[in-house]
Amino acid sequence: MSQDSATVTEAARKLTGRRRREVVAVLLFSGGPIFESSIPLSVFGIDRQDAGVPRYRLLVCGGEEGPLRTTGGLELTAPYGLEAISRAGTVVVPAWRSITSPPPAEALEALRRAHEEGARIVGLCTGAFVLAAAGLLDGRPATTHWMYAPTLAKRYPSVHVDPRELFVDDGDVLTSAGTAAGIDLCLHIVRTDHGTEAAGALARRLVVPPRRSGGQERYLDRSLPEEIGSDPLAEVVAWALEHLHEQFDVETLAARAYMSRRTFDRRFRSLTGSAPLQWLITQRVLQAQRLLETSDYSVDEVAGRCGFRSPVALRGHFRRQLGSSPAAYRAAYRARRPQGGALESVTAVLETSVPAQGTASNRRAAAAASPGPSAVAASAPAPGSSPESLRPAVEADVPGRPTLPGQRSAP
Repeated sequence: MSQDSATVTEAARKLTGRRRREVVAVLLFSGGPIFESSIPLSVFGIDRQDAGVPRYRLLVCGGEEGPLRTTGGLELTAPYGLEAISRAGTVVVPAWRSITSPPPAEALEALRRAHEEGARIVGLCTGAFVLAAAGLLDGRPATTHWMYAPTLAKRYPSVHVDPRELFVDDGDVLTSAGTAAGIDLCLHIVRTDHGTEAAGALARRLVVPPRRSGGQERYLDRSLPEEIGSDPLAEVVAWALEHLHEQFDVETLAARAYMSRRTFDRRFRSLTGSAPLQWLITQRVLQAQRLLETSDYSVDEVAGRCGFRSPVALRGHFRRQLGSSPAAYRAAYRARRPQGGALESVTAVLETSVPAQGTASNRRAAAAASPGPSAVAASAPAPGSSPESLRPAVEADVPGRPTLPGQRSAP
C-alpha cells in the first residue's frame, strides 16, 4: 500500500511543536533480536549525505529499564528513555521479544501519545504486536512475519492482518513482515520522505534492491500454526494437507467441519490469518514446488498430484506466487543445485531485483569496472530462532550457467 503526498503533508501538519519530522526514535526492548533492531539504526542513524541520502536524527530509546539483552547474550544500553519519544516525528518498534507476553504499559502509553500528537508509528516484524497492544492497529490493515500472522489475527481480531504483504503503509501507521522486510519498509519511508533518488542511493549503499516485487507467499511454510493445535478446525486443516493430491474445494472443507461456507471462512481466517481459498492454493503450489525439486514427474503429472484441475491452472498460480513457470523453476533449480551444495530450497532467490538507479554514464562505468555478471540472492530470516531456509545467501553466477528466474546481472 502506498502513501500519497497529501497524506504525508497532512501527517506533517499534525506534528506538535516539539516533534520534528526528521527525528526518528527507535524503541528497543530487552530480548529483542539484534538483526531486526539494527535495521532502523543503520538506515536512519548513519550519515550518508555524501551519497545523496538526506540525514535523519536518530534517538535510540529503551522501552524498559536496562541493560537490554539481545541475541547471543549481548547487553545494550540505550542513550535515551521513553521521554525522548516526545521529540520524534517517526517512532519505530523493530521487534518484540515474545508474541505471548504483553509489552510494558509505559511504552504502550508513550506510543499512543506519540500517535495522538501526529507521529508516524512503524512496527517491523513482531513489533506489530506492540502496536496492536497499544490499540494502534484497530480497524487497520497490517502485516507481520508470516509465522506469527495467525497469532496476531487471532489475538487482535479487529486488526486486518494480511500475511501476504512485505509491508503495509496505512498512512500514519506502518507495519512490515519478518526480518529483511524491515529493510523494504525503511527504504519505503525514505522514498516517501525524500523521493526515489534518495531511496535508490541508500539501497545501493545497503546492497539491496530499491524495491522487491511480490510478497511473503514464497516463504510460507505448510506446517500448522502453533495456535491451531487445540482448535476443532485443526483436524480439517490436517486432512487438507494430507489430501492435496485430491481435487477438493473450500466447500468440501466446510462440510467436513460441519459449518456453512460463510461460518467456515470466518473461523478459518480468524485462526490462520488468511482466506481458506488462498491458503489452499498456496499449499498446492508449495507441494508442486517440492515435487518439481525432488521428482521427475512431468509438469502435467505434478499438476495432477497437487490437486490442480489442469496444468494451465498450476502454471497460472505458480507464476503468480513464485514469479516463474514450473518448467523454468525446475530447470533453474537443477542447474544451480550442484554448485549450491546442500541447498534446501531456491524459493528465497526467486526475487525480481531492481537494477541500481543512476545515470547512464554511471551504469556504463560500473559495467566496465565489473569483473563479470553477478547476482545477489537475499532471503528473510525469521526473528529470534529463524528458520534455516530463510538465511541470507550470496552466490556468484558462473558465466554460461542458467540463472534463476528473476535474477539479473549487475548493470
